[in-house]
Amino acid sequence: MNAVSLLTGNITFNDVANGSSFSDWFANQLSSFTPLNVAIALVAALIAGVIISTVYKKTFRGVLYSPSFTLTLILLCLVTTPVVMAIGSNVALSMGMVGALSIVRFRTAVKDPLDTAYMFWAITMGILLGSNAYIIAVVALLGISIIMLALSYMRLRSPNGYLLVLHYDEFAQNDIENELRRSVRFYRMRSKTVTRAGTEMTVEIRLDHRANIVSSMLDINGVHDATLVACQTEAGA
Repeated sequence: MNAVSLLTGNITFNDVANGSSFSDWFANQLSSFTPLNVAIALVAALIAGVIISTVYKKTFRGVLYSPSFTLTLILLCLVTTPVVMAIGSNVALSMGMVGALSIVRFRTAVKDPLDTAYMFWAITMGILLGSNAYIIAVVALLGISIIMLALSYMRLRSPNGYLLVLHYDEFAQNDIENELRRSVRFYRMRSKTVTRAGTEMTVEIRLDHRANIVSSMLDINGVHDATLVACQTEAGA
């Protein structure tokens, strides 16, 4: 059937049978990009994805770290690169790709807006590498990596937020407040519950080191137990 075409619509089964047009079509494909170019682009995308995932791991400040998300960042680079190489300047193919992507629904909720930024970063690197903009890709990769690591270092140097939960007898209230003023930079009472069995108080505190505050509280006469909890959301705020 002559109307049936292969892949591009420019080659029919009869052309495949005689072999001449098929060889021309194959040569035209190799003139656009060679297997070596594809391999180089994929290796570069893999390296870029590994660097992005490493920066994400180093700068992660949330509660639950997801290793699968770092693999997703690498896969985004690897998948986007050949897609951009295939589209090239073909308007019809690009419109078909947009239509194919429009029917895909992503139902995974991204809890941290910063994770979305890392996903866009990975996709951007795939676009740059797929379009052979290697210099721009290298500059963007190194520049953004340095900026994110520097911002993360600045955040790490700032005092960390914690919740201090205390169970104590009421007469120890003044000693607890004196110890808080001496040991921490900032504290604020979040809640206080008084029962016949004693008092429970939750205090928001800011401190650089978490090791001494709990033992200092337990040294106070009347304090039964002390619990220190990282005051962070799943997004790491």
